[in-house]
Parts: sequence; C-alpha cells; structure tokens
Amino acid sequence: MLQSMTGFGSVQKETAKQTLSVEIKTLNSKFTDIYCRLPKSLSSREIDIRNLLQKELERGKIDITLTLVPKEDAMVSTLVNRPLVKAYFRDLMQTAAELQFEASPTDVLRMATMMPNAFNNGIQDAEEAEEAWNEVLEVIKTGIEKCREFRIREGQGTKVKFTEYIEIISGLLEQISSQDARRIVNTREKIAKAMGDFVNSENFDKNRFEQELIYYIEKFDISEEKVRLKAHLEYFIKELDGNSNGKKLNFIAQEIGREINTIGSKANDAEIQRLVVQMKDELEKIKEQTSNIL
Repeated sequence: MLQSMTGFGSVQKETAKQTLSVEIKTLNSKFTDIYCRLPKSLSSREIDIRNLLQKELERGKIDITLTLVPKEDAMVSTLVNRPLVKAYFRDLMQTAAELQFEASPTDVLRMATMMPNAFNNGIQDAEEAEEAWNEVLEVIKTGIEKCREFRIREGQGTKVKFTEYIEIISGLLEQISSQDARRIVNTREKIAKAMGDFVNSENFDKNRFEQELIYYIEKFDISEEKVRLKAHLEYFIKELDGNSNGKKLNFIAQEIGREINTIGSKANDAEIQRLVVQMKDELEKIKEQTSNIL
C-alpha cells in the first residue's frame, strides 16, 4: 500500500508512577535521519529506540520527542540520590579548602545536585526498570502505529493525485495520436509539392529519392514512442495498486519523461509540441510527489 513519508503520531498514557507522552513526526528524505529528544533516564535506551524507528518507519526524517512526568505521590525522597549528593558536597567542600578559598555551602550544594546521577528515577531494581521500559516501549509502538496510519492516509491521497495526472497525460497522448495522423498527411503533401518539379527533372534518381524518403519518415516517426509511453503509463497505474515505493515510481516517471521528450523532438509539429509541453507539466507534478513516497 502506498505510503507518504509525511506522518505524525501522538500518544499519552497514564501509569501508576508517571505520565508518558510521545510525539513522532516524519518528513521526506532520501535517507533515514533520526532525531531523538529523550529524558536523561532513557539515554541508555536511545539505540534501541533508533533501531525500532528505522525498522518500522524505514525511511525519511524521523523526529521523536518523549517526555516522562512523575506523579506527585511517586516523587518520594528517593528521587534525590542523597548518599551520592552528600559525597559530592563533601568532596567539593574539601577541594575548596585545599585551594584555600571560602566556598558558600549553598553554591556547593547546587553544584553537587548538578553532578551526574544526583537524581534517580525512583527505580530500585532491575525488575522495576524493565517494567518501566516496557511501558515506554508500548507507548512508542503505539505512536509509530499512529504515524504509519497517517502515512497511509497521506499516501492514498497522493495516489488519487497520481491517477489524475496519469489520466491527463493519457488524454494528451490520444490527442497526439490524432494529430500525428494529420501530421503524416500534411508532411506527405508538403514533400509531394516540394518535389513535384524535381521529380519531372531528367536528373531525378528514383532509387535515391525513395531512400531519402524512407530516412525522412523513420526520423520523424513517433509510433514506437507512443506505444512505449502508453505502456509506461499503464505500468505506473499498476504499481499504484501494488506494493510499490517512491523510488520505483520515480524510475517509471523518468522513462515516461524520456518518451515524452523524444516525441517532442521528433514530431516537428507545432500542435504536438504544445501537447508535449502540457505532458511535461503534469509529469513534473508526478516527480514532485514521488519524492515524498516511502
């Protein structure tokens, strides 16, 4: 199913000890760029979160913001790592004394609370830590699922646009086919008129004339290009209904563009050139959209 790289998912969950909130935003990008905004207590899990996002969302610029808000009744005294803060305080005061300057106990205490691991997350053992991580993981997975649902909705909207653009190009191709029939007649009349006097000349070489005429016809014939273009358009529509991706659709769009350009360069007809310009306009819209497809 067609998915856009633009997505958004937001989830909030209440647990016994805290409120978990996750917000995931995705934008189009050629590669996978992940930006994590996590609480310090989850810094050790960043690699796990990155791997999960890359596996589930595959490609694009992915931005995740995760917040943990402890509940008041869960914010017990053990939130401050008192033994460690006391050790920091004593060490800093001793260092100040050794350096022979008077330190303010208030300032030293503030510095001690800013040192690593001065606060803990209230988790006392490995079992509780794993339980808390599983709660966070569940919220992240729900956010990913909502983001994927958003991507699918966006992808289906883009699919409708793709279909409209391809139908317009197909309609223009039919007009080119009609004009091509008239162009052949006009070209034949022009050649006959231009060569009328020369054909009656004594120096006229019929074999050479036929060779030149065949070369001229082959040079300006667009029959094969029209057939290939129609096939590419049908293939594009077929891929929309399958499990295609933006890169493949872009490759098909390039082939469509190649045939359109060849028709324009070989046609030598003002009306066909005008129709080709309209085709190119619709094709550019397709290319812009394929860059945002997963």
